Amino acid sequence: MLSRLRRRNSSDSDVTISGRDAGSQRTKSRRPPNTAFRQQRLKAWQPILAPRTVLPLLCLIFLICGPIGAGFMYTTYGVEVVEVNYSKCESIASSDSFTDIPSKYYSNHFKKSISTKPSWKLKTDDDTTTCQVRFQIPNDISPPLFLYYKLTDFYQNHRKYVSSYDWNQLKGEAVEYDDLDSDCKPLRYRDDKVVYPCGLVANSLFNDTFSSLQSVDGDDTYEMSQKGIAWNSDIHKYKKTHYNASSIVPPENWAKKYPDGYTDDNIPDLSQDELFMNWMRTAALPNFMKLAGKNTSSTLQSGTYQVDIELNYPVTIFGGTKSFVISTSSVLGGRHISLAVCYLIVAGISLFFLIAFFLKQVLSKRKIDTHRYLLTEERREAL
Repeated sequence: MLSRLRRRNSSDSDVTISGRDAGSQRTKSRRPPNTAFRQQRLKAWQPILAPRTVLPLLCLIFLICGPIGAGFMYTTYGVEVVEVNYSKCESIASSDSFTDIPSKYYSNHFKKSISTKPSWKLKTDDDTTTCQVRFQIPNDISPPLFLYYKLTDFYQNHRKYVSSYDWNQLKGEAVEYDDLDSDCKPLRYRDDKVVYPCGLVANSLFNDTFSSLQSVDGDDTYEMSQKGIAWNSDIHKYKKTHYNASSIVPPENWAKKYPDGYTDDNIPDLSQDELFMNWMRTAALPNFMKLAGKNTSSTLQSGTYQVDIELNYPVTIFGGTKSFVISTSSVLGGRHISLAVCYLIVAGISLFFLIAFFLKQVLSKRKIDTHRYLLTEERREAL
């Protein structure tokens, strides 16, 4: 009886050990599961490119891309725009009288051609330097009309720059130094006070200012409003701060606007500053434009206009340029013809190969239109 129990226990332990060995072998196995996907047995289909399929496909691509590209080009071509690069105004412009701006520093597109070149003049006061720019509007321009500033070679998409802010600060919370986002370094604390708003993005805010368009031929002024220039999704993110003026300081590069720091009367209300909101929405590319004003109700009459630009923002330190752009818009936005050109290029390539393959099919003695062409000469004869 005892010997039977010993044999039974021994056999049970052997089964257990063998089961463990089998389990360990299954665990250690690196063989993929026996499925159609993992074993690459999925059904596949490979088209055979024959003239009867390729020619209609090329024709379809041409018929789709051609009209779309032509429509985009027509729509974009109707956008009227003037752009002036005023980066060299301090070094080139005369301080005595208006002089013509070199042609490489401006561009324009209107329904009518301009008769006078844009000109500029440098005006220097005790604390401010102003670049006065005059340009001609050859025809009346219907609203809406938009004012942009444009920067080149400014990398807002830099890894450390793009996240250098504290959202809780921007939402109005009085964030203490220890609770500030670490990405705001090194612009979190100065003079034993919290920097508001902290970070590199706010510190580098574009601060050149543009006057309204003043008519040189008369006393008319064309106003550009800064209301409604930010995205609605951004406007709701910013709130008036709960900081006390005694506990915060402005960023270093805001010293000209706040020479004596913050007071209870001049703390910026970021919920109303749409220029700031647009700047905080960082650009993906180094060359970008940001909206600085718009007029959606008045027609800009033809004539010569002047814009006074207070020069505060340095661009030579990063090797870039700054410009202002006055433009209308279309259903596709501003004057950007690259999308239309891409569609037309695709349509042109499709048309070229459509004609080439059609002539090849018509003139060739050997027709490429059956599967028999893929076989060897011997197998074709056997068929």
